[in-house]
Amino acid sequence: MPLRLIFMGTPEFSVATLQALHAAGHTIVAVYSQPPRPAGRRGLELTKSPVHQAAEKLGLPVFTPVSLKSEEEQQKFRDFNADAAVVVAYGLLLPKAILEGTKLGAYNGHASLLPRWRGAAPIQRAIMAGDSETGMMIMRMDEGLDTGPVALTRIVPVGKDTTAGQLHDKLMETGASLMVEAMAALRDGEGSLTLTPQSAEGATYARKISKEETRIDWLRDARDVHNHIRGLSPMPGAWCEMELGGKLERVKILRSARVDDMGGTPGEVLDDLLTIACGSGAVRLLELQRAGGKVVTAADFLRGATVDKGHRVQ
Repeated sequence: MPLRLIFMGTPEFSVATLQALHAAGHTIVAVYSQPPRPAGRRGLELTKSPVHQAAEKLGLPVFTPVSLKSEEEQQKFRDFNADAAVVVAYGLLLPKAILEGTKLGAYNGHASLLPRWRGAAPIQRAIMAGDSETGMMIMRMDEGLDTGPVALTRIVPVGKDTTAGQLHDKLMETGASLMVEAMAALRDGEGSLTLTPQSAEGATYARKISKEETRIDWLRDARDVHNHIRGLSPMPGAWCEMELGGKLERVKILRSARVDDMGGTPGEVLDDLLTIACGSGAVRLLELQRAGGKVVTAADFLRGATVDKGHRVQ
């Protein structure tokens, strides 16, 4: 027998799990997502979330409450008579009444090896910290922030040059298959899905990426600068300022490579390949984006801009 599920998610990361559960034959009785937001260059058009759009293509009913705190919303949730709720990057805190609003509870797909990187930005934080591995975990939700007992884990290695975008896509697919596995076990009955309490040790918090921390600090060593760049690629993007055409211009750096056998004054351009000195070592810039422009390779960037050896980036 398929489960009656309520799915709760918002960004592209959540879509693969919704589609996988639907393909597995479960009955998705409701999809909850964040309300449509202003988008477009002028911010005048309201755009439905990726999950909202995917659910409509599957013919599923979608609900976009601003809050789940009211008794009316909570009763509506209970009235679906669902077996379980599946939550993947929904974006709203779930009150106790929602967590207990299904027969078997709410299950979250989280992109880290809990208790490491609880919170909003686990993928970016893992890369920025230089973690060599991360993973997906399915946990039964409680009232804490990503503190519930863990049902399933799948470890994913993180390469030394892996970007947040690349890791996002890998974890997205991994999480979809893992959630299907978890719901199959839940469907099979008591004892089929073992829940293990999280350790109290090693907990870290993956706070949301702020605008203030996206600027590159060339005083840091090359390892940290490289991890910062790839951890913020492609969005929101790490950036610096370069003097181009006689004026300072903000430039996003989307890919880089460590060059540990070169060095100089932090921010100094060391050669004609856009190798930039850090606090120790250097990084070579591989992909860049000028304001309003396309992402280009360093070679293409230098065809349209002059950045001489000895120049300082900020």
